[in-house]
Amino acid sequence: MITEPWFYVAAAVAVLIVGIAKGGLGGGIGVVAVPLMAMFVSPAQAAAIMLPVLMVMDALALRVYWRRWDWQNLRVLLPASLVGTGLGFLTFGYLSADGLRALVGVVALLYSVHFFVRRAPAEGRSAHPVAGLLWGATAGFTSFSIHAGGPPLQAYLLPQRLHRTTFQATSVLFFFVVNWSKVLPYAWLGQLSGENLGVSLVLLPLAPLGVFLGRVLHHRVNDEVFFGVVHGSLLVIGVKLLYDAANVG
Repeated sequence: MITEPWFYVAAAVAVLIVGIAKGGLGGGIGVVAVPLMAMFVSPAQAAAIMLPVLMVMDALALRVYWRRWDWQNLRVLLPASLVGTGLGFLTFGYLSADGLRALVGVVALLYSVHFFVRRAPAEGRSAHPVAGLLWGATAGFTSFSIHAGGPPLQAYLLPQRLHRTTFQATSVLFFFVVNWSKVLPYAWLGQLSGENLGVSLVLLPLAPLGVFLGRVLHHRVNDEVFFGVVHGSLLVIGVKLLYDAANVG
């Protein structure tokens, strides 16, 4: 069992941020969880500890946004995501966590900068199956490794300018499927040890609180603020992930 007090402080903050993201402010900001916890444990252990917490959050958020998602997108994204998680499983231990951080950081940074540079209203793009397959697989792959599937998913969904509740609900169902699909692979890889599950259990009570706060905020901010927060978080996350990737060791 981890005994470092500052780990639990960082982990509690991480869980609340992820819960708020899943509850209503866009899943992308949840990518900060593993980097925060990885200041005290390895990224692989941080990801393993977070998985059961994420699964509970996904179930809670799914009830809030039940049947408000966009099936046109999910029909393409979900099968692609399972291919991505399969690739993540097969390559586990071979790919550098810092390389994955750099990849996700670049995607997050590019799309957030594009949003703030081009603020004039524009028509949303139509969902494109080929792009959906690419981004869905990328999101599944990076989610398996370091729970960083949010930025690739948002890179595909945000240009469509979906209604914010549709956007949130689509993200919620996507990650419900992706995270629950990781259980057997994580168990096979020995990630779901008694120690890791014990820490997950300690953090679990914060999950419903975070989701509740996110739900409240979702209904109290307008569209401009909502998407500004989502893109702003992507900008910060992109810089953070690139910084972490550049400062190996």
